[in-house]
Amino acid sequence: MLVERVEGKWIDAFAETFRLCGVTEGETAAVLSESQSRPAIVELADLALQRLGARVFGVSVPTPPQRAPVPVRSTGASDAIGGLEPVVAALASASFVADCTVEGLLHAPELGAILAGGARILMVSNEHPEILERLVPDPALKPRVDEGAALLAGASEMRVTSAAGTDLTVDVSRAPAAASWGCTDGPGTIAHWPGGLCLCFPPAGTVNGTLVLDTGDVNLTFKRYLESPVRLRIADDYVTGISGNGLDAELMSRYMEAWDDPEAYAVSHVGWGMNPVARWDALTMYDRTQLNGTELRAFAGNFLYSTGANETAGRHTLGHFDLPMRNCTITLDGTPVVDRGRLAF
Repeated sequence: MLVERVEGKWIDAFAETFRLCGVTEGETAAVLSESQSRPAIVELADLALQRLGARVFGVSVPTPPQRAPVPVRSTGASDAIGGLEPVVAALASASFVADCTVEGLLHAPELGAILAGGARILMVSNEHPEILERLVPDPALKPRVDEGAALLAGASEMRVTSAAGTDLTVDVSRAPAAASWGCTDGPGTIAHWPGGLCLCFPPAGTVNGTLVLDTGDVNLTFKRYLESPVRLRIADDYVTGISGNGLDAELMSRYMEAWDDPEAYAVSHVGWGMNPVARWDALTMYDRTQLNGTELRAFAGNFLYSTGANETAGRHTLGHFDLPMRNCTITLDGTPVVDRGRLAF
């Protein structure tokens, strides 16, 4: 059994990660949390920032009431701030923000206003501290991730295929590309820890084809490895059909239906993992309450397809699936970046 408490080695891990984010002595740093945040994560962030000599203050808000028709998991779209202007102003005035909310600020409506103040935000994933300890960012990953982001930004078409039957085409010519190696050191930026991803947010009407989730692929909303294939038909960004003979297809179908929201069926982002330390099999080692699963989004060579919020396409919803897939080939304008589940550059 893993106990969640403050350990010296975990303060070390947090301090090293914040140091890589450029936190220095005398810098103003905020720790954002909510009532359902992991207490150990919040305390570790606070102690690590103090160790680095930062001038630390905390912002804690109540976790909002549950109003969604189904449990909400792993959206990256925290609604904890709830538009409170004093909270936004406090965070925007800080040089660095350790985001310890449950869902994270990546797609939060207040993100733009906070970043506009010059703050840089590290979204600390809602994981057991042992996971974060294993995945302290490696500076050697940054140039690799930057290279992948540059390839994606310069491409016109992404095509994804697999022996299982996936054949998906994405027009990425106008899709903003992004990457995270696990740290951010520039003003007005956000990253997430763990990191190691290259992705983009496709504009409206640019994603078409078939996506086949195979046995062993992962549904991170359910924290579950698929036990049987699921076929998704996608037309102009939207899942128009879900088929499969097992429980996985039924679970996905019913969860999407429960939102009663067309945007829950639409693409959020697409990309691939680049972190050689992140493990596909890590989900077997933890209870579902112990992890958010960011590690499985980042393992090297996976194709990550996600449904839900997409600011580029003007779509906002809390319905969200992150679906890391193995054994796919990803090409950009015909040149492979991932070949049957292995990085090709």
